[in-house]
Amino acid sequence: MSPTTLSAGPEHGHVTFLGAGPGDPGLLTLRAVEALAHADVLVAEHEVLDVVRQHARQGVSEVHTDSDPSQDPAPGTGAPQLTVVDGTSTAAATPAVRDAAHLVMEAARGGRRVVRAVSGDPGLDTYAAEEMLACAAAGVPFEVVPGIASAVGVPAYAGVPLRDAQGADVRFVDARTASDRCWTEVGASDGTVVVSTTLDSVAAAAGELVSAGRKPDTPMTVTVAGTTTRQRTWTATLGTIAQTLKQAKVLPSPEGGRPVIAVVGERSAAAQRDQLAWFESKPLFGWKVLVPRTKEQAASLSDQLRSYGAVPHEVPTIAVEPPRTPQQMERAVKGLVTGRYEWIAFTSVNAVKAVREKFEEYGLDARAFAGIKVAAVGEQTANALIAFGVKPDLVPSGEQSAAGLLEDWPPYDPVFDPIDRVFLPRADIATETLVAGLIELGWEVDDVTAYRTVRASPPPAETREAIKGGGFDAVLFTSSSTVRNLVGIAGKPHNVTVIACIGPATAKTAEEHGLRVDVMAPEPSVHKLAEALADFGAKRRAAAVEAGDPVTRPSERRPGARRRRSTT
Repeated sequence: MSPTTLSAGPEHGHVTFLGAGPGDPGLLTLRAVEALAHADVLVAEHEVLDVVRQHARQGVSEVHTDSDPSQDPAPGTGAPQLTVVDGTSTAAATPAVRDAAHLVMEAARGGRRVVRAVSGDPGLDTYAAEEMLACAAAGVPFEVVPGIASAVGVPAYAGVPLRDAQGADVRFVDARTASDRCWTEVGASDGTVVVSTTLDSVAAAAGELVSAGRKPDTPMTVTVAGTTTRQRTWTATLGTIAQTLKQAKVLPSPEGGRPVIAVVGERSAAAQRDQLAWFESKPLFGWKVLVPRTKEQAASLSDQLRSYGAVPHEVPTIAVEPPRTPQQMERAVKGLVTGRYEWIAFTSVNAVKAVREKFEEYGLDARAFAGIKVAAVGEQTANALIAFGVKPDLVPSGEQSAAGLLEDWPPYDPVFDPIDRVFLPRADIATETLVAGLIELGWEVDDVTAYRTVRASPPPAETREAIKGGGFDAVLFTSSSTVRNLVGIAGKPHNVTVIACIGPATAKTAEEHGLRVDVMAPEPSVHKLAEALADFGAKRRAAAVEAGDPVTRPSERRPGARRRRSTT
């Protein structure tokens, strides 16, 4: 979509004014997600677009800010400047900076379903109200999907309840547009004041409240980047906040114009933040964790890491390719249909994918598994089979590995098993553990290379530099090959990076590459590995708090502080 095609026709479309919340994509409402899934055009400032675009349908056109965020005026001081970008291509269209209301109206007149996303809640956005009036005047139908206001959501994530059992009065002030009369009114009140301001103006806002009558020793919390993993909160008083920020080296800062939410008041629970700061006290809060797997493989693992407060970054270390000689795989798949096998055992999601692709090539579907027992090495492989329409008959009850599968695998019994053969589609570099174990149980095994694993292409230069320069707080190694391949395509992780391994064999490979292993999973499971890393992070955090030290991430350690390699 180019700027000239926005008004492609006279038909009126529809506009949804949508509140994107304070920053955490998980705070979007179900109605918001539904509206985004049907949108033809998204109109939003860049930081809001990052929150909503993951729920938009493929091919949606985007409209976002074209200016440098560091040069933008403070929110509330200037109309948003927006640029049309073609969401169906990789390149931006010819820039056309326009008034947001004009762009919304043009897109709607072209018969499109437009989502106008704003930070927080649309009812608290001055420009959204103007755009709604423009739609009403032009007869363009619109609706409003409320969002969580930053002034409410950010204090909740900072562990600062706005009301106590006594039901204190709560006032909301936008310091960027507040009049002298507004400051006088909130200064005369003894209730909680929630102030929307900027990082370089928060001390001035505190001064306004003191001038208006608030005591200098009134508790105050200041939160920047609220509800995101970049969130940071400082606790002080009206009289000490300037010094607190200075000691924390927050001001002066090139990012001084960043919006913040400050909470002021005797009953604002600022003194109880140590007990109520649930978000920033997550075990891996703000940790950038490298996951050497593809997005498809790492989906559930990355979700688990996010639940611990981490920021996962997936980097594929292997690529999957078809076998060099496909005849063996073709014969085996045909054997499934002709009744050659009693069992088929899947040891990876990639094996499921390889068989499924062969089925599709021959016009087969899940019905071809009728009469065949199906085994899966673990939950992820089982889920891939279920998505294919096949419910596995055997999944290890204990360890999710080849050894765990053998623990539960029944021995061949000529009375109950009419066929003694197992089809095992697997990678070209798989170990012989399962094959040997099945033979020992009396089974014949067709051990077939279903796919080849090759080293992936190197990640972008920025990622390689972060790996070698200590930009990551931790890396999860899920196999020996991920260690070898990551070092091969991106270099060795920096000595400050926490190294977590799924088992002894992977740990040994890491140590052979000069890495110190800090964390090892209690059992070979990616989810147990993530749990172990979270436990490591929690203990590290507790030790810092007990010692009275600031809680830092591993990447924030002194660059010259090298770790001694483990001798165990």
